[in-house]
Amino acid sequence: MTVQNSKQLRLAELLGALSHALDITEGQPRGHCVRCCWIGVNIGRHIGLSETQLSDLYYTLLLKDLGCSSNAARICELYLTDDLSFKHDYKTVNNSLPAALRFVLSHTGLKHGFAERVRAIVNIMQNGGDIANEMIETRCQRGGDIARQMHFSEAVVDGIYSLDEHWDGKGHPHGLQGSAIPTFSQIALLAQVMDVFQINAGRDSALNELRDRVGNWFDPALVEAAEFVANDPQFWTVLQSDNLDQTVYALEPAQNVRFADDEQLDDIAHGFALVIDSKSPFTAGHSERVMLYTDMISEEMGYSAQDCQHLRRAALLHDIGKLGVSNSVLDKPGKLNDQEWAQIRMHPVYSDEILSRIDAFKQLSPIARGHHERLDGRGYPDGLTASNISMETRIVTTADIFDALTAERPYRSAMPLPKALGIIEADVGAAIDPKCFQALKHATERMDQYKAA
Repeated sequence: MTVQNSKQLRLAELLGALSHALDITEGQPRGHCVRCCWIGVNIGRHIGLSETQLSDLYYTLLLKDLGCSSNAARICELYLTDDLSFKHDYKTVNNSLPAALRFVLSHTGLKHGFAERVRAIVNIMQNGGDIANEMIETRCQRGGDIARQMHFSEAVVDGIYSLDEHWDGKGHPHGLQGSAIPTFSQIALLAQVMDVFQINAGRDSALNELRDRVGNWFDPALVEAAEFVANDPQFWTVLQSDNLDQTVYALEPAQNVRFADDEQLDDIAHGFALVIDSKSPFTAGHSERVMLYTDMISEEMGYSAQDCQHLRRAALLHDIGKLGVSNSVLDKPGKLNDQEWAQIRMHPVYSDEILSRIDAFKQLSPIARGHHERLDGRGYPDGLTASNISMETRIVTTADIFDALTAERPYRSAMPLPKALGIIEADVGAAIDPKCFQALKHATERMDQYKAA
């Protein structure tokens, strides 16, 4: 296995590509965070931010939605709906109480019985403020924590944490008002609203929406700056172009261009694993554990330190496509119908699409796409047979299945190790590679010896 050297990997390109994963879990057309970056940096330049400030603003905009997966399950639970469409539609609600009430009535429990729907709506009407604050605080805190883990500055962390604060003090989670709100947060929220409305209803609608929110959501001076930027036809031409990604990557302040070394690449993979595993309470810690078991198996099989590092990243990111699957499907307690099962089968495809956009992670994308394939051809999404499934993919598949069996879930206790190994052994040759199984078995025996010692 040949692993690409990441020494000259542009951090902007890496995070710009990964931001597409954040777009899909927010129910936004792909490229949303990149478009916000174009909008926000242009505004930042117009108001006279320094190059250092622009650099931090740049990463705040690309990573503003880092915490977005953490409220998905809660949205499904409270509103009895699909979190992806809910999030998409909620961002298009204009700034008025009647519009918000119409939204709640039109999006709550439509596929549930009358009594269940009424209970959900009454709960939201009575406790709406507390519910909103709880979900936004969870999202913002999670996003800020992950940004900090990725070694971004406190200015970036604060920018993400205060994304949903409003100029008039009626935002969340802390009701900050006016200049107490970090400038990066103000610009990021404005850029978000501007992009959502221009995508859904055109540039005039976007600008009208900003004007409607002057003094309540937004600083009047920032809206004025946005209008100035929007007066340039070239601004819109670039925003709507097919090669916006490359333009945005070149937008990073020249003297603050950042590169990701191996350590930061690992930190970013771990950070996005947290985003993935925050999506569902049923998979908390899953990616980290699959990484651990993958490392144990690959080390047992004699892989080099560099190749083991490569496989750890593959394990951390193998489920990144689950960000594009609704929690109404991921967390459904009963049997999935055909349509829901089709959504589940798409998550490895989404993983492949996201990772293949990134030079440093391109080698991981076939592993992520293939981790639900079986040697006998009965897996998904492509029905590959043994001759087309790499050993690296087989290792991650084995680790994934082992964790699915042994992890404690909210609805059941962890399966005892001998029982889990027995179930996996019964699938050797059909779903599980025999060498991977033996390596897993030896690794767990070694782990037991360490515990005994």
